[in-house]
Amino acid sequence: MKKFSYLAFLLVLALSVMIGCSSNDDQASESEEKAETKETEFPLTVTDATDNELTFEKKAEKIVSVLPSNTEIAFALGLDDEIIGVTSLDNYPKEATEKETIGDFQINVEKVISLEPDLVLADESVDEDALDQIRDADIQVLVVKTAENFDEVYDAIHLIGEVTGTTEQADKIESDMEEKLASLSDKVAEIEEPKSVYVEISPAPETYTAGKNTFINTILEKINAENSAGDLEGWPQVNEEAVIEMDPDIIITTYGSYVEDPIKEITDRKAWSDLTAVKNKEIYDVNEDLVSRPGPRLVEGAEELAKAIYPDLFAN
Repeated sequence: MKKFSYLAFLLVLALSVMIGCSSNDDQASESEEKAETKETEFPLTVTDATDNELTFEKKAEKIVSVLPSNTEIAFALGLDDEIIGVTSLDNYPKEATEKETIGDFQINVEKVISLEPDLVLADESVDEDALDQIRDADIQVLVVKTAENFDEVYDAIHLIGEVTGTTEQADKIESDMEEKLASLSDKVAEIEEPKSVYVEISPAPETYTAGKNTFINTILEKINAENSAGDLEGWPQVNEEAVIEMDPDIIITTYGSYVEDPIKEITDRKAWSDLTAVKNKEIYDVNEDLVSRPGPRLVEGAEELAKAIYPDLFAN
């Protein structure tokens, strides 16, 4: 009996230790989960891309976006109700087209101020004088960096998420983008001979392409393709002779939204009749917004480009 009692005691003790450890593990797991999804605490002070320090007593309830990319980020963060003004250039999502407009490339400062927003979302490309006028009206202006790579897009998403109290959603957007991009990169990694690609972002007579330090170049690198204009900087103008010298395998256009037949635009150029891309009919138009707006849809742009360049990989 003594032996049985002793064994029973040991069994109870072991169970108690196991339950205690399990409880501690659950508590630790719960604490970690709460830490991971912890939302912004206000008041909050941040430094934006222009080194301006901004203090927010509470999350913004009325937001104006003066840039389509920031508008897309804000909607992806679930800020539909908070957004009260956008530019006339904003075309995604559909709900953005139903908002009050505050100008296009040029901001209507008076209109912005009249809406009395708590927050204006901009980036470094926006006219600084216009932003200063808005600041002078005691309106908070958050300027994010003009992104040239995916990490800078993630930074913009997180900064906007932080000041709007949507950090959990910002984390989810980044993780989703990273996962899809990694999957796409893995898929195209098997390509042993990358295709050379010339991207034309405006039609003749003034043709421009995407060089290095652009998102199109970054995407091409991600999908294992060579940018024929990769040795040029930014968005350079190019002539017919320069493209003939490049002799790309693929030609991509991004102006199908305002040119009726972008493929014909290319094939009608007699000087280009012997280009490899033209002879092989490897000319495709992609959605300009998907490959140039630094926002959540950039991965869709990468997928669209990859399918155009390496269709056999996506046949199924």
